[in-house]
This record gives sequence, structure tokens and C-alpha cells, in this order.
Amino acid sequence: MAEAHTLARRTPVLAPTASGRITQVTPLAPAARFVLRIRDAENVPAGQLAGFDFSRAINTCSGTADRFAARLGPDEWLIVVPEQEGGQVRADLEQGLAGRFFSLVDVGSRNCGIRVAGPHARDVLNAGIALDLADGTFPAGSATRTLLGKAEVALVRATAEESFQVECWRSFAPYVHSFLSEVAQEFD
Repeated sequence: MAEAHTLARRTPVLAPTASGRITQVTPLAPAARFVLRIRDAENVPAGQLAGFDFSRAINTCSGTADRFAARLGPDEWLIVVPEQEGGQVRADLEQGLAGRFFSLVDVGSRNCGIRVAGPHARDVLNAGIALDLADGTFPAGSATRTLLGKAEVALVRATAEESFQVECWRSFAPYVHSFLSEVAQEFD
């Protein structure tokens, strides 16, 4: 029997958009996304596992804007990698965590990403997120689960650029994208 991830190709939930706006709100291409839960997470092996540092504090992430592991809770990580790397990352994690109690769930068909980038990215996000996103409180390498308007999202700032990734469920994506796009219009 074929594994579920080989049966269907992931398709974007939102059409790519072209805009000359100062602050860009851009749907991201499909990617491999996993939720990793580890029992006794405080005993996660130090160092790199599948190219990520899983020993970081809660509400932080390691990696780049396109490839990161965000620690969202005491035993929970959201892992996002380019779609073609998904199988290898899954195999590396399963091998590296062998002998431990863990759960690795492919959520690539459930979640999608939206990038908010530009000089007013914080202002656009703060229209629906009641968190201080200043450099001192939400620096590069930060991640958190929060609400944007009426939708639950994971907010990730992997790099020092004025760029944030909003991860949400596919069913919320049209609402989240429209919300952010409307707010971004205010800064044109």
C-alpha cells in the first residue's frame, strides 16, 4: 500500500499574487510540514538532528525562512522544509529519535504559509495580533502560537529581516490572507 504522502500532490490553497505594495503579503508554495511531539522533551539530544537544533527554548526557532523548526510548546515543534526535502527530514528524525517516545505527524496538507515582509510588516500583523513584535521582544529566531483576528496561527520570524511567516490551517488561509492584504493596503 502506498503511503498517503505519495498519493496526492500538494496544491496551493491560495493563488500567487503580484503586487507593487510596500509591504508584501505573499502565499507560500506548498512545503513539507511536520508536527513533532517528544515525551520527556527536556532530554532531547543536544546538537543537530535533521539539521535543526531542538534544544532551544520555547517560542524560538532554528533554521532559515524556508527551512525551520519552531518550538511552540514544552514538547512540540513545527517543522517546515522545502517539499522535496520532506522525505529525508522525516527519515532523519525517525532515525535520530529511535528508541524514544515521539510522534511525527505530516501536516503539509493541513497547513499553509503566508509571508508578510516589508517595512510595515509588524504594523500589518499587529492589526490582528496583540503581541509586541519589536526587535527586543520578538527578535530573529522567535516563534509563537497566537490568534490573528479569529484564526489560530503560528508566527515565525526566522531571520533578522522585516519578514514574518504566518502558518495557518488551509481552511483559515483565505480569511488570514484577505485580512493581512486589506491591512497592507493602508500602508501603500
